[in-house]
Amino acid sequence: MRGNRLQLSAVVVFALAFAASPAVAQKKYDPGASDTEIKIGQTIAYSGPASSFGTIGRTIAAYYRMVNERGGVNGRKITFISVDDGYSPPKTVEQTRNLVEQQEVLAIVGSLGTPTNASVQRYLNDRKVPQLFLFTGASRFRDPKAYPWTIGGDLGYLDESRAFARFIMENASAAKIGILYQNDDFGKDHITGLKAGLGDKAAKMIVAEVSYEVTDPTIDSQIVLLKASGADVLLDISLPKFAAQAIRKVYDIDWKPLHIISFPAASIPLTLQPAGLEKAIGVVSAQFLKEPGDPTWASDAEVLDYIAFLKKYNPHAEPNDFANVVAYYHAAAVVHLLNACGDELTRENLMRQATHLKDLRVPMLLPGITLSTSPTDYSPIKQMQLKRFDGTRWVTFGEIIGG
Repeated sequence: MRGNRLQLSAVVVFALAFAASPAVAQKKYDPGASDTEIKIGQTIAYSGPASSFGTIGRTIAAYYRMVNERGGVNGRKITFISVDDGYSPPKTVEQTRNLVEQQEVLAIVGSLGTPTNASVQRYLNDRKVPQLFLFTGASRFRDPKAYPWTIGGDLGYLDESRAFARFIMENASAAKIGILYQNDDFGKDHITGLKAGLGDKAAKMIVAEVSYEVTDPTIDSQIVLLKASGADVLLDISLPKFAAQAIRKVYDIDWKPLHIISFPAASIPLTLQPAGLEKAIGVVSAQFLKEPGDPTWASDAEVLDYIAFLKKYNPHAEPNDFANVVAYYHAAAVVHLLNACGDELTRENLMRQATHLKDLRVPMLLPGITLSTSPTDYSPIKQMQLKRFDGTRWVTFGEIIGG
């Protein structure tokens, strides 16, 4: 009898130990996750005024196909649902609600645009659905107190324009600055950062601020107004379509300012080629990723891997399009994040991992640039390097700098 009791006790102890083992205890899932799948959603402009960025969604999808072919993330396949919102906030709301309520994605990851992401930010935060690594550098997506479930993914616009201010002060301290900006947080954040960087000289140095709407057919009249202001520096905060128009118009009216464009528009295929490469000579911007067309990286292993990836998984994509480089680095960061979640694929754990990145290095970041976050720091990218277009390619100059 005593022997039977001992055997029974051993069975109970073994069962309790097994139930508490990591292999069992760590498997926790929220909607969109299971033993075989991780489902994530994205809204992006495959149509409308920002449709040139649609290549981002296609390249991200291609990256996840590659990951799935290689076994997925901890044995789970990524199901990536990327839908068109036309860069229209009402459409973003409709599509995001469908992704969350009907498709039941684990998170919204890599959605494009400042006004579009802003339109669903409160909705996602109220539902505690992660809104991660967004393609916008606006400060409202880096505010853990107001929006604890939202983290931006691009270089912060405030940081970028502070760097531009430093560059202007060091190279043209008596400059008269004219600003062309998109009339939303994308444009207004850059103005805030520039003024902060210029300090008490901002009021004297900035001679004109002229906005445009994404629905405007052209910005030709705005460029004429900015030239008439007497500005000799043009800070151009616009999407590729409008940046191309600005470069062309500046050239056509024989205006020769120091022309600075924000990094979202710094694509050779999307912006500079449509404008005319000869018309873009001397344009300055910022970057945090390697340029595949730069001879500096001709034999770089990461760049060669990136080019080989596009050739196999997305052969119609242009390797030198900065948007595809952004997509590649972004997808690699997301896969790292999902891997870090292990078998606890809950929305809470996903946010925990996203807010505890420590000097993360992913492919295509410039040497010396890493991703770091904390529960009080929702800005993964804080470093950049300035670059100037020489008529053929971007040429970096100066050191890696922080915002």
